[in-house]
Parts: sequence; structure tokens; C-alpha cells
Amino acid sequence: MSTDQPTPGPDEPRPDQPRSEGPRSEEPPSEGPGPEEPRPGEPRADEQPEGDAFSKQQPPPSFGSPYGGEYGGEYGAPDPLAGMPPLANRGRRLVARIIDALIVGIPVGLVMAVLLGDYDPVNNNDEATAITIVYALVYFLYEGLMLTKYGQTVGKKVMKIRVALLENGEIPAGQPGWLRAGTYALPEIVPCCGFIFWLVNVLWCTWDKPYHQCLHDKVAKTVVVAVPS
Repeated sequence: MSTDQPTPGPDEPRPDQPRSEGPRSEEPPSEGPGPEEPRPGEPRADEQPEGDAFSKQQPPPSFGSPYGGEYGGEYGAPDPLAGMPPLANRGRRLVARIIDALIVGIPVGLVMAVLLGDYDPVNNNDEATAITIVYALVYFLYEGLMLTKYGQTVGKKVMKIRVALLENGEIPAGQPGWLRAGTYALPEIVPCCGFIFWLVNVLWCTWDKPYHQCLHDKVAKTVVVAVPS
């Protein structure tokens, strides 16, 4: 009996070699369950609800006073006069000062005329200085008392304007009212220079912004506002 075995072909494995089980197909690793499909009417997970998008929007910037004009803040700055009553007209303030000057000046002039007799304000400087000092002191007392109690003098009541603290709009009771009255009236006592300071003081409101303050307003931190009719 022959023990020879047939020679394997080139594609057949030899008896001492393991058989190949063929190419294996590699499957990609599983990445876990995919996102669930939303129910009808529900937003997707990657979509933001419309309400949330609007809630996160910033409010539009402010561009000053809604009334416009010279009082509005620039470039989105807050309006410095927001919530404040309208500022008093400069013409009304001038007329109020004239009324107050007459109310104080006429009685002072009559009393001083009785006390001093006939005098020449040009040639008799001593008597003119005395009258100026008395007038300044009386005006200081008059305005200080009226402002600290009412926030108005008689002239301001007639013209429907009043003095208010810049911080909160209250009557300038106590120190602010007296400081304001003194800064206005008392410098006139100083010869020559006092009148120059008084003139600059009353004219300061014509170019001051945004509050139209005179120097006595800046010292006392007050403004002059209109009184609602």
C-alpha cells in the first residue's frame, strides 16, 4: 500500500498549517444611542427656544433725554436732568430779582433817607457805603429767611419759580439757603471788587450748562426750577 499523499495545490493549505477562516469584516465601534427624535411641536435639543433668545438680548442704549435739546446726555450718557422739574426761564429769574430788589430797596432807602437826611451819593462816599452795607445785610436776611422756609422769595413766588437742592429737589433749608443768600448779597459790601463779583455771579447762568446755575447756586448746590401751575 502506498503511503504517498497527493501534493496540495498552491491555494490549498498544507496539513500542518491552520486553515484560514477568511477575511473578517471590521465593524465600527458603537457610539451609543443616537439622539431621540423630538415629539411633534417640541424643539430640538440643539435649538434654543425663541423666548430665551429674546430674553438674553440687551436693551437698546439710551441716547439722552427723550425731549432732545441741549439737556440730553451725549453718546448714550444718562440725562442729568432726568426726573427734575423744568429749569426756570432766565427772563423770569431776572424779573424776580428786580421785584425782590424793589421790595428791599424801597424801604431801606426811605429809612436811610430819614436817618441821613439829604445826601449826595457821588460826593459823599461814606453815606453811600453805609446805605450799601445796610441794603446788603437786609437783603441777605430777607432772602435767607424766605429760601430756608419756602424755597422762594416774593419775586420768585410772583414769577412761579423756586430754588431746589440739586441732589433731591427739596427746599434749601438751613445751611444751603443761607449760603446761597450770603454768596449773592454780601460781596457787595466789598468796595469795587464786590460789585465785579456780583456782576459775574448773576451773569454766570447765561452760559452755564446743563443746570443754568449762577455762582451762588454752585456754592449752595441748588438750581432754580419752574413751579407747575
